[in-house]
Amino acid sequence: MRVQLGRSFGWLWSAYAVSTYGTWMAFGAFPLIAVRVLHSPAFAVSLLDAAGLAVAAVVAFLLGPWVEQRAKRPVMIAMDLVRFAAMASVPIAYVLGLLSYGQLLVVSVVSGTAGIAFAAASGAYLKYLVRSDHLLVANGRFEGTSWVATAAGPPLGGALIALLGPVVTVMADAFSYLLSALGVLRIRGGDVAAPRGRATGLRGAGLLGGWRFILRDRVLRCLFLNSILVSGLIMATVPLLSVLLLGQYHFPTWQYGLAFGIPALGGFVGARFSARLVTRYGRHRVMIVSGWLRSLFPLGLAFVRPGVWGLLTVITVEGLLITCMGVFNPVYATQRLQRTPADHTAQILSTWSAISKLLQAALMVIWGVLATLTSPLAAITLSGVLLLATPLLLPGRIHVSVPEPAAPAEDVPAA
Repeated sequence: MRVQLGRSFGWLWSAYAVSTYGTWMAFGAFPLIAVRVLHSPAFAVSLLDAAGLAVAAVVAFLLGPWVEQRAKRPVMIAMDLVRFAAMASVPIAYVLGLLSYGQLLVVSVVSGTAGIAFAAASGAYLKYLVRSDHLLVANGRFEGTSWVATAAGPPLGGALIALLGPVVTVMADAFSYLLSALGVLRIRGGDVAAPRGRATGLRGAGLLGGWRFILRDRVLRCLFLNSILVSGLIMATVPLLSVLLLGQYHFPTWQYGLAFGIPALGGFVGARFSARLVTRYGRHRVMIVSGWLRSLFPLGLAFVRPGVWGLLTVITVEGLLITCMGVFNPVYATQRLQRTPADHTAQILSTWSAISKLLQAALMVIWGVLATLTSPLAAITLSGVLLLATPLLLPGRIHVSVPEPAAPAEDVPAA
């Protein structure tokens, strides 16, 4: 039987969906603008991603206590409007002939920072909005939406870029954030914010509060170390796989698109079945099995070769990997939310995301150096070997302390 999560959750889900589709439709637009419009060198294009990711993570880490103290819906709306203004500035500057590489870098940092803050606020609000025993279903719907957007967004964005150019695609992404803000605005009911007296603003204790709580909780600590290492090692190979497939093996761009578009549908399937698998086999078993499989399949990329068989290898390996991620991620996200106190949720989520993105940026640089010294395939293989050890960090036994079910926002007096 389908679980009904309420109208307020529907608006939150819709806001997430429209902004996620907008983001994936504009995927790759900034590098294209940097290369074709601004004629930037390869290093500058790489710096656009890495520097934006790293600086945004640091700034978002500093914003964690600020987000925690405030009602979450206004924060989400504000972050969407910030992202809208930042992204809309690119086509405006282009039309006026004022677009520069420095502006792209600033927009990358601002939009990345606002994205982390939005995710922290929305995670805290989801914990308030949805009953604890329905969080797995809610996270599964978010996860499924993410993977469908990953599969459909880049091809749609590619067609839009081909027809109208990358600057117009960036404008479409900007309007997706405006629609997301309108969706959040439609949510009715109460809100949640940590008491001002419990936080310390931008003092050291406030900044480290989320980090200390993660380290004190054994299960959160294990999930944190596992998640940041897995995501870091996987993301470190993404640009190298592009170099391998497009540069060395000379795959046509349409085959390259298929290699990443088709497997993303496996994430949707995994997310759809995640809650059913937990009901049948238990949360711990599903997390451990999918966690191990998620770390096993990337090693298959070591066997990628030119030609059709190489394409089929990438699609198969990525499909199996992403399907396991689709099963694992909702269970892991639910476990994280259920073990986090309501008055620390936004701070913990912002700390978690910031450190994860910093590690991703660092590993991208390190793996780029490794690929230069050896080869892209050798660096990809090393990542696959290291991933085999990451499931050892998963908690051996999960003790879930389920808080009292939260009343739906419709039933809570407005704050």
